[in-house]
Amino acid sequence: MNWIVENLENALNTWNRYMAEIFQLLTQSPEDFRGGGIWRVITDIHSAVQAVGLGLLVLFFVVGVVKTCGNFAEMKRPEVAVKMFIRFALARAAVVYGLELMMAIFNIVQGLIANIMTAAGFAGANNAVLPDEIRTAINNTGFFASIPLWAVTLLGSLFITVLSFIMIMTVYGRFLKLYMYTAIAPVPLASFAGEPSSSMGKSFIKSYAAVCLEGAIIVLGCIIFSLFASSPPAINTDAEAVTQVWSYVGELIFNMLVLVGAVKMADRIVREMLGL
Repeated sequence: MNWIVENLENALNTWNRYMAEIFQLLTQSPEDFRGGGIWRVITDIHSAVQAVGLGLLVLFFVVGVVKTCGNFAEMKRPEVAVKMFIRFALARAAVVYGLELMMAIFNIVQGLIANIMTAAGFAGANNAVLPDEIRTAINNTGFFASIPLWAVTLLGSLFITVLSFIMIMTVYGRFLKLYMYTAIAPVPLASFAGEPSSSMGKSFIKSYAAVCLEGAIIVLGCIIFSLFASSPPAINTDAEAVTQVWSYVGELIFNMLVLVGAVKMADRIVREMLGL
Protein backbone atom coordinates (compact mmCIF):
# COMPACT_ATOMS: atom_id res chain seq x y z
CA MET A 1 0.00 0.00 0.00
CA ASN A 2 3.03 2.26 -0.20
CA TRP A 3 1.80 3.86 -3.41
CA ILE A 4 -1.42 5.02 -1.68
CA VAL A 5 0.62 6.62 1.10
CA GLU A 6 2.97 8.17 -1.46
CA ASN A 7 0.00 9.56 -3.37
CA LEU A 8 -1.28 11.39 -0.31
CA GLU A 9 2.19 12.53 0.72
CA ASN A 10 2.93 13.90 -2.75
CA ALA A 11 -0.28 15.94 -2.65
CA LEU A 12 0.57 17.27 0.83
CA ASN A 13 4.12 18.08 -0.29
CA THR A 14 2.71 20.05 -3.21
CA TRP A 15 0.47 21.98 -0.82
CA ASN A 16 3.32 22.60 1.65
CA ARG A 17 5.63 23.77 -1.14
CA TYR A 18 3.09 26.30 -2.39
CA MET A 19 2.27 27.46 1.13
CA ALA A 20 5.99 28.16 1.73
CA GLU A 21 6.17 29.99 -1.61
CA ILE A 22 3.13 32.10 -0.69
CA PHE A 23 4.75 33.25 2.56
CA GLN A 24 7.90 34.08 0.60
CA LEU A 25 5.96 36.05 -2.02
CA LEU A 26 3.95 38.00 0.56
CA THR A 27 7.12 39.15 2.31
CA GLN A 28 8.91 39.98 -0.94
CA SER A 29 9.13 43.35 -2.67
CA PRO A 30 8.24 43.72 -6.38
CA GLU A 31 11.78 45.02 -6.82
CA ASP A 32 13.19 41.61 -5.81
CA PHE A 33 10.58 39.38 -7.45
CA ARG A 34 12.11 37.07 -10.07
CA GLY A 35 15.47 38.80 -9.72
CA GLY A 36 14.06 42.27 -10.38
CA GLY A 37 13.90 41.89 -14.17
CA ILE A 38 10.14 42.46 -14.33
CA TRP A 39 10.40 45.49 -12.03
CA ARG A 40 12.98 47.15 -14.29
CA VAL A 41 10.67 46.82 -17.30
CA ILE A 42 7.72 48.16 -15.27
CA THR A 43 9.70 51.21 -14.10
CA ASP A 44 10.74 51.89 -17.72
CA ILE A 45 7.07 51.78 -18.74
CA HIS A 46 6.21 54.02 -15.77
CA SER A 47 8.77 56.58 -16.96
CA ALA A 48 7.38 56.49 -20.50
CA VAL A 49 3.78 56.86 -19.27
CA GLN A 50 4.91 59.73 -17.04
CA ALA A 51 5.27 61.96 -20.13
CA VAL A 52 1.64 61.21 -21.01
CA GLY A 53 0.63 61.94 -17.42
CA LEU A 54 2.32 65.36 -17.53
CA GLY A 55 0.43 66.16 -20.73
CA LEU A 56 -2.86 65.08 -19.14
CA LEU A 57 -1.96 67.15 -16.10
CA VAL A 58 -2.45 70.37 -18.08
CA LEU A 59 -5.66 69.06 -19.62
CA PHE A 60 -7.18 68.10 -16.26
CA PHE A 61 -6.08 71.44 -14.81
CA VAL A 62 -7.72 73.48 -17.59
CA VAL A 63 -10.94 71.46 -17.38
CA GLY A 64 -10.94 71.91 -13.62
CA VAL A 65 -10.47 75.67 -13.92
CA VAL A 66 -13.30 75.96 -16.43
CA LYS A 67 -15.70 73.95 -14.31
CA THR A 68 -14.68 75.47 -10.97
CA CYS A 69 -14.55 79.15 -11.95
CA GLY A 70 -17.70 80.73 -13.34
CA ASN A 71 -15.82 83.41 -15.27
CA PHE A 72 -12.32 84.72 -15.95
CA ALA A 73 -12.70 87.55 -13.44
CA GLU A 74 -12.97 85.01 -10.63
CA MET A 75 -9.56 83.62 -11.61
CA LYS A 76 -8.03 87.04 -10.90
CA ARG A 77 -8.86 86.72 -7.21
CA PRO A 78 -5.56 85.95 -5.36
CA GLU A 79 -6.98 83.24 -3.12
CA VAL A 80 -8.45 81.37 -6.10
CA ALA A 81 -5.26 81.71 -8.14
CA VAL A 82 -3.09 80.48 -5.25
CA LYS A 83 -5.42 77.55 -4.63
CA MET A 84 -5.25 76.54 -8.29
CA PHE A 85 -1.46 76.91 -8.35
CA ILE A 86 -1.03 74.75 -5.23
CA ARG A 87 -3.35 72.09 -6.67
CA PHE A 88 -1.39 72.02 -9.92
CA ALA A 89 1.97 71.84 -8.08
CA LEU A 90 0.80 68.98 -5.84
CA ALA A 91 -0.67 67.11 -8.81
CA ARG A 92 2.59 67.49 -10.73
CA ALA A 93 4.53 66.22 -7.71
CA ALA A 94 2.16 63.21 -7.54
CA VAL A 95 2.88 62.39 -11.19
CA VAL A 96 6.65 62.95 -10.97
CA TYR A 97 7.11 61.18 -7.62
CA GLY A 98 4.21 58.73 -8.00
CA LEU A 99 6.52 55.69 -7.92
CA GLU A 100 7.99 56.77 -4.58
CA LEU A 101 4.49 57.38 -3.21
CA MET A 102 3.31 53.93 -4.25
CA MET A 103 6.39 52.21 -2.84
CA ALA A 104 5.86 54.06 0.45
CA ILE A 105 2.31 52.66 0.66
CA PHE A 106 3.59 49.18 -0.23
CA ASN A 107 6.34 49.33 2.43
CA ILE A 108 3.83 50.38 5.08
CA VAL A 109 1.68 47.34 4.28
CA GLN A 110 4.76 45.09 4.22
CA GLY A 111 5.56 46.34 7.72
CA LEU A 112 2.01 45.44 8.74
CA ILE A 113 2.44 41.92 7.32
CA ALA A 114 5.74 41.50 9.16
CA ASN A 115 4.12 42.65 12.42
CA ILE A 116 1.26 40.17 11.95
CA MET A 117 3.68 37.29 11.39
CA THR A 118 5.85 38.34 14.35
CA ALA A 119 2.85 38.68 16.67
CA ALA A 120 1.60 35.24 15.62
CA GLY A 121 5.08 33.75 16.06
CA PHE A 122 5.26 32.60 12.44
CA ALA A 123 8.32 32.75 10.21
CA GLY A 124 6.58 30.52 7.65
CA ALA A 125 3.83 27.99 7.15
CA ASN A 126 3.47 24.85 9.26
CA ASN A 127 3.62 21.78 7.06
CA ALA A 128 0.60 19.51 6.71
CA VAL A 129 1.83 16.01 7.55
CA LEU A 130 0.10 12.67 7.07
CA PRO A 131 -0.65 11.28 10.58
CA ASP A 132 1.01 8.02 11.58
CA GLU A 133 -2.41 6.49 12.35
CA ILE A 134 -3.50 6.96 8.73
CA ARG A 135 -0.23 5.59 7.44
CA THR A 136 -0.56 2.47 9.65
CA ALA A 137 -4.20 1.91 8.69
CA ILE A 138 -3.36 2.09 4.98
CA ASN A 139 -0.40 -0.28 5.27
CA ASN A 140 -2.51 -2.84 7.17
CA THR A 141 -5.24 -2.89 4.51
CA GLY A 142 -5.62 -5.94 2.24
CA PHE A 143 -5.69 -5.81 -1.56
CA PHE A 144 -9.49 -5.89 -2.10
CA ALA A 145 -10.13 -3.48 0.76
CA SER A 146 -7.60 -1.11 -0.78
CA ILE A 147 -9.72 -0.56 -3.93
CA PRO A 148 -12.15 1.96 -2.33
CA LEU A 149 -9.21 3.33 -0.38
CA TRP A 150 -7.41 3.99 -3.65
CA ALA A 151 -10.43 5.90 -4.99
CA VAL A 152 -10.66 8.05 -1.84
CA THR A 153 -6.95 8.93 -1.81
CA LEU A 154 -6.94 9.64 -5.56
CA LEU A 155 -9.86 12.07 -5.28
CA GLY A 156 -8.41 13.64 -2.14
CA SER A 157 -4.99 14.10 -3.74
CA LEU A 158 -6.59 15.62 -6.86
CA PHE A 159 -8.58 18.12 -4.77
CA ILE A 160 -5.53 19.09 -2.72
CA THR A 161 -3.40 19.64 -5.83
CA VAL A 162 -6.09 21.72 -7.58
CA LEU A 163 -6.61 23.88 -4.48
CA SER A 164 -2.85 24.41 -4.27
CA PHE A 165 -2.75 25.72 -7.85
CA ILE A 166 -5.77 28.00 -7.30
CA MET A 167 -4.20 29.52 -4.21
CA ILE A 168 -0.75 30.16 -5.69
CA MET A 169 -2.31 31.63 -8.86
CA THR A 170 -4.28 34.10 -6.72
CA VAL A 171 -1.12 35.27 -4.96
CA TYR A 172 0.73 35.63 -8.26
CA GLY A 173 -2.29 37.56 -9.55
CA ARG A 174 -1.78 40.09 -6.73
CA PHE A 175 1.79 40.67 -7.93
CA LEU A 176 0.49 41.14 -11.48
CA LYS A 177 -1.97 43.79 -10.26
CA LEU A 178 0.80 45.59 -8.36
CA TYR A 179 2.86 45.78 -11.56
CA MET A 180 -0.11 47.02 -13.60
CA TYR A 181 -0.96 49.75 -11.09
CA THR A 182 2.67 50.87 -11.00
CA ALA A 183 3.06 50.96 -14.78
CA ILE A 184 -0.03 53.07 -15.48
CA ALA A 185 0.05 55.22 -12.29
CA PRO A 186 0.96 58.62 -13.87
CA VAL A 187 -2.31 58.75 -15.85
CA PRO A 188 -4.80 58.51 -12.95
CA LEU A 189 -2.53 60.56 -10.67
CA ALA A 190 -2.65 63.42 -13.18
CA SER A 191 -6.38 63.76 -12.46
CA PHE A 192 -5.52 65.48 -9.15
CA ALA A 193 -4.83 68.64 -11.17
CA GLY A 194 -8.55 69.32 -11.53
CA GLU A 195 -11.03 69.33 -8.68
CA PRO A 196 -13.85 67.63 -10.67
CA SER A 197 -11.51 64.84 -11.84
CA SER A 198 -9.65 64.35 -8.53
CA SER A 199 -12.01 61.53 -7.56
CA MET A 200 -10.28 59.40 -10.20
CA GLY A 201 -6.92 59.85 -8.46
CA LYS A 202 -8.41 59.19 -5.02
CA SER A 203 -10.04 56.00 -6.28
CA PHE A 204 -6.72 54.88 -7.81
CA ILE A 205 -4.80 55.40 -4.55
CA LYS A 206 -7.45 53.56 -2.53
CA SER A 207 -7.54 50.69 -5.05
CA TYR A 208 -3.75 50.37 -4.99
CA ALA A 209 -3.77 50.37 -1.18
CA ALA A 210 -6.44 47.65 -1.33
CA VAL A 211 -4.23 45.47 -3.55
CA CYS A 212 -1.35 45.91 -1.08
CA LEU A 213 -3.61 45.09 1.88
CA GLU A 214 -4.70 41.86 0.20
CA GLY A 215 -1.36 40.48 1.33
CA ALA A 216 -2.25 41.07 4.99
CA ILE A 217 -5.59 39.24 4.59
CA ILE A 218 -3.90 36.33 2.81
CA VAL A 219 -1.26 36.08 5.57
CA LEU A 220 -3.98 35.98 8.23
CA GLY A 221 -5.74 33.17 6.35
CA CYS A 222 -2.49 31.20 5.99
CA ILE A 223 -1.69 31.61 9.69
CA ILE A 224 -5.14 30.36 10.70
CA PHE A 225 -4.78 27.34 8.38
CA SER A 226 -1.29 26.63 9.72
CA LEU A 227 -2.77 26.46 13.23
CA PHE A 228 -5.31 23.94 11.94
CA ALA A 229 -2.52 21.97 10.26
CA SER A 230 -0.49 21.84 13.47
CA SER A 231 -3.40 20.07 15.20
CA PRO A 232 -4.72 17.43 12.76
CA PRO A 233 -8.27 16.07 13.13
CA ALA A 234 -8.94 13.31 15.65
CA ILE A 235 -8.88 9.86 14.07
CA ASN A 236 -10.92 6.87 15.22
CA THR A 237 -8.38 4.05 15.02
CA ASP A 238 -11.12 1.45 15.58
CA ALA A 239 -12.89 2.37 12.30
CA GLU A 240 -12.19 0.86 8.90
CA ALA A 241 -9.17 2.22 7.03
CA VAL A 242 -11.38 3.75 4.32
CA THR A 243 -13.46 5.53 6.98
CA GLN A 244 -10.34 6.86 8.70
CA VAL A 245 -8.82 8.13 5.46
CA TRP A 246 -12.13 9.59 4.27
CA SER A 247 -12.62 11.41 7.60
CA TYR A 248 -9.06 12.79 7.57
CA VAL A 249 -9.05 13.81 3.89
CA GLY A 250 -12.55 15.31 4.14
CA GLU A 251 -11.68 17.55 7.08
CA LEU A 252 -8.31 18.48 5.56
CA ILE A 253 -9.94 19.49 2.26
CA PHE A 254 -12.60 21.47 4.15
CA ASN A 255 -9.90 23.47 5.94
CA MET A 256 -8.08 24.00 2.64
CA LEU A 257 -11.30 25.16 0.99
CA VAL A 258 -11.80 27.71 3.75
CA LEU A 259 -8.25 29.01 3.24
CA VAL A 260 -8.56 29.13 -0.57
CA GLY A 261 -11.91 30.90 -0.20
CA ALA A 262 -10.33 33.49 2.11
CA VAL A 263 -7.45 34.00 -0.32
CA LYS A 264 -9.81 34.35 -3.29
CA MET A 265 -12.03 36.80 -1.37
CA ALA A 266 -9.13 38.86 0.03
CA ASP A 267 -9.69 41.61 -2.54
CA ARG A 268 -13.41 41.75 -1.79
CA ILE A 269 -12.81 41.86 1.98
CA VAL A 270 -10.31 44.72 1.66
CA ARG A 271 -12.55 46.67 -0.71
CA GLU A 272 -15.42 46.39 1.76
CA MET A 273 -13.11 47.66 4.50
CA LEU A 274 -12.07 50.66 2.39
CA GLY A 275 -15.55 51.32 1.06
CA LEU A 276 -14.66 50.70 -2.59
